[in-house]
Amino acid sequence: MLILRTVIAAFLSLSVLFAFTKLMGNKQMSQLNMFDYINGITIGSIAAEMAIAKDFKDFVVTLAAIAVYGLVGFFLSEITMKSIKWRRFFSGEACLLIEKGKIYKSNLKKAKLDINDLLTMARCEGYYNISDVQYAVMENNGKVSFLAKSEKRPVNPSDINISPQPEGILSNVIIDGKVLSQNLRKTGKEEQWLKNQLSIQGFGSPEDVILAAVDENGQLFCFEMIEKKNDKNVFD
Repeated sequence: MLILRTVIAAFLSLSVLFAFTKLMGNKQMSQLNMFDYINGITIGSIAAEMAIAKDFKDFVVTLAAIAVYGLVGFFLSEITMKSIKWRRFFSGEACLLIEKGKIYKSNLKKAKLDINDLLTMARCEGYYNISDVQYAVMENNGKVSFLAKSEKRPVNPSDINISPQPEGILSNVIIDGKVLSQNLRKTGKEEQWLKNQLSIQGFGSPEDVILAAVDENGQLFCFEMIEKKNDKNVFD
């Protein structure tokens, strides 16, 4: 009887865990930020206790705990999708570690990294010489992204005597239809310039754009806000 009860409880635990995983989205299984990671571990731990609950009362208590963690994760996900400010608060922001040969020690400290950690991550990405890196950015999921110098990317232009123009990172000026005024000013552009560029590219207002970014040459790249669902899936 005890074995049968354990099997049923384990099956129900897995069902509840699967349901809340689907509710919170596949992000729980892929690129996790710090909160998602901790929340996922906690839910898994509670689900394990549910599987070995001694009686119905313990089962209900653990189920209620999973529901709280799962619903909090779901609502926070909804909030961060709608608000850039809350998204930055809960999910964190990208942190620039290397820029054009400069290593920012204060940013390394903010990212809780030392120079050896950075060198290790660079080697894991194939950069044994840190001077080959143009930019390094700590993403909000804890990974560090590296952009190699123009002449050091495969196929190396230096191998065929080409000296390409150095590239920089893009500055996001519109996210989710909202103009990031501070970022726009840092590019040396004004909102009137942005409106004119949007009009040239066929956009009536920033609300029509899900993402827009300006490169170091002052060129604007826009992606249309598309609300329509696309069921086409070429990845299965």
